[in-house]
Amino acid sequence: MQILNQRVSIGLVNPKNPVNVASILRAAGCYGVASVFYTGQRYRFAKGFNADTKAFHKKIPTIGVDSLKDVIPKGASVVAVELVEGATPLPEFSHPANAFYMLGPEDGSISEEILQWCDHVVYVPTYSCMNLAATANVLLYDRLCKSDFQKGDALIRSSRDNNNKTTIKSN
Repeated sequence: MQILNQRVSIGLVNPKNPVNVASILRAAGCYGVASVFYTGQRYRFAKGFNADTKAFHKKIPTIGVDSLKDVIPKGASVVAVELVEGATPLPEFSHPANAFYMLGPEDGSISEEILQWCDHVVYVPTYSCMNLAATANVLLYDRLCKSDFQKGDALIRSSRDNNNKTTIKSN
């Protein structure tokens, strides 16, 4: 899937919680992510538990791999999102048009070995660490805010839940 002529993929380093991965898939569908890759066995064992209420797991390839380095999309800049000293604060970061975002596990960090082959390392400036799904949502929303995004009532009608038909009446 492409949005605004931008290509976005996500790489998850040994994710633990299937609910967080399902929430990332929901965010991926909302923000136009093309694919999600993950390493490790923990999610593979738990992925049958599905909390992706919009069924984006059926539309967005979610692929288990041995190494995220082996699946970097062609021409993509690799952007790790991690609370590490020396990283760039997300509000100051300019997102590349073709990005492969790397997110670490809920109960650990992206290894120094992986960080060495990333093009950028950014962090979300918070007073405590966020969970994996929250981080993905903030990251993708920041990307959207800094882009020439689609707007208007037609987008609202196509994006909202089927039970929501509310409009604001002008005076």
